[in-house]
Amino acid sequence: MVMERTFSMLKPDAVSCGLCGKILSEIEQNGFKILKLRKLRMSKSQAGEFYKALSSFPFYDELCDYMSSREIIAMVLEKDNAILDFRELIGTTDPVQARIGTLRKKYATSKSHNAIHGSDSKDSAEREITFFEL
Repeated sequence: MVMERTFSMLKPDAVSCGLCGKILSEIEQNGFKILKLRKLRMSKSQAGEFYKALSSFPFYDELCDYMSSREIIAMVLEKDNAILDFRELIGTTDPVQARIGTLRKKYATSKSHNAIHGSDSKDSAEREITFFEL
């Protein structure tokens, strides 16, 4: 296997509820190396740009409001098969449907406040890492 990089973001709900340490610890315990990490607050415009692929969905404005409401933690992770392994670790978007043991099952409160983001492809990872200048 080849070392691969992926992007992850702890969302406003996870940051404001003080879950960062627990989540970061689990990420590392699952073999991911945190290469870069940056805490910031996105503007609504930045959130809109980041999520522009979802702009046709009815929840887009609410998502942009939420993602710009408080600080987030953006990071670059590295591991063999990082993208797929990380998607497995975080679980499905809806924590009710997420597999037991996944980060979203443990820490998310709803489908819209789901604690963490992970890139879904190599192209997305590269775009998202670049977007946050990591």
